[in-house]
Amino acid sequence: MIRLATDPVFAPVRSQTAFEETLERLGTAIKLGLLEPGARLPPERDLCAQMAISRSTLRQALTALVQSGHLRAVRGRRGGTFVAEQLPPAPAPSAELVAGWRDVCDSRLATELGVVVLACDRARPEALDPLDSLVAGMEGLVHDFPAYRQADVRFHIALAEAAASPPLVTAMTESQGAMTDLIAYIQHPAEVLSWSNAQHARLLEAIRGADVGLATRTMTEHLRGTEHVLAGLLP
Repeated sequence: MIRLATDPVFAPVRSQTAFEETLERLGTAIKLGLLEPGARLPPERDLCAQMAISRSTLRQALTALVQSGHLRAVRGRRGGTFVAEQLPPAPAPSAELVAGWRDVCDSRLATELGVVVLACDRARPEALDPLDSLVAGMEGLVHDFPAYRQADVRFHIALAEAAASPPLVTAMTESQGAMTDLIAYIQHPAEVLSWSNAQHARLLEAIRGADVGLATRTMTEHLRGTEHVLAGLLP
């Protein structure tokens, strides 16, 4: 389904703090479900080459994620490093996270509107068709928020892929990670999720019609709705 979503995860690490950036990328991909529970990570040699990091840096990050409960290491012929089947519970939100939630939403708004504008111009029908399946699937998940959220992440990242802009795929992935940190601490009534998913369907219709005005208004309404929920329910 998602062709490019893991590209930002395994792209070369350019930060001077290679260990921290590697840890963040892998942790975010696990949290968003881009690296699914039980999935086996590529061999260390391949990861080091793709991410342009040393073996020691990679092993430090993998060890930290094993210790945190996000990964598990299996020895032997069928061994390797696997995503944990059940992730550890999220800690209580920090004061900094709560204080900066509006900045996170602003950044997401800029990214998502850029995606919508380009998708109206560039998206091919075959790139949008799989998103219909995600919308249909989410309607059956409104009483199971963790599953709904994973499908929701896939929808938004796939929309960025349809816009044919690799930098926006990266920005969308980072934005979804930041939003997941926030919305993990609020309740999600089924009615709210169903309404949100109806907006997904209207958004796809507007993009297929290359109606930039309607698409951007729909996306803005969609994101503002999340902001209102956060404002009312965030601890």
